[in-house]
Amino acid sequence: MRTKLKTDEKLLLIIRKHWIKLVLPMFAWLVLTIAILWWMPTGVGFVIILLAAIYPALEYINWKYNLWAVTNMRVVDESGYFTRYSKESPLDKINNVEYDQTVWGRIFGYGDVDIQTAAELGETKYQWIHHPKLLKDTITHAQEEYKRIQISSQATQLAQAIAAQRPATSGASQQMIADELHKLFDLLQKGAITNEEYVAQKNKLLGN
Repeated sequence: MRTKLKTDEKLLLIIRKHWIKLVLPMFAWLVLTIAILWWMPTGVGFVIILLAAIYPALEYINWKYNLWAVTNMRVVDESGYFTRYSKESPLDKINNVEYDQTVWGRIFGYGDVDIQTAAELGETKYQWIHHPKLLKDTITHAQEEYKRIQISSQATQLAQAIAAQRPATSGASQQMIADELHKLFDLLQKGAITNEEYVAQKNKLLGN
């Protein structure tokens, strides 16, 4: 991956299109090679074979540098060696991830992955992905972990704000308040409590 990682960013997965995409170029080159060696085993024939090898070589380069990387912050879509293309989708902007496999796709391990993001980014469908379920699951798990860290961070910031207003609050009390805020926010996200109940309980913890 050519995209540089940000501070505290960790690479979770790099995945490419299925190797089956390389079969046709290699097969075509092998057929041409056999035909030339049979009908024209001369210096000119070997030159043609070498020139024809450029086609599968370019296809391999395109395959190698056309990848999707999942980190703990974003999904990066990169392609191109001579020309470059890069697209990033932050985890908090991804609304839904789906994958689809045909019967042959399940046998050989390839499929399509559909990533739906915020309205300004739209929807992107990636085809012939190697291990599409792995890509989908990695993104989903990364989103859950990202949300958990964000909730924890918000709770800690609130606890620190309380400590700033009430200097006598001990470190243990700050952590207890942060843990309770974390639990409340988690319950709100799961739909176990209403927003009004969340606000009331939060104000109670904050002493408002």
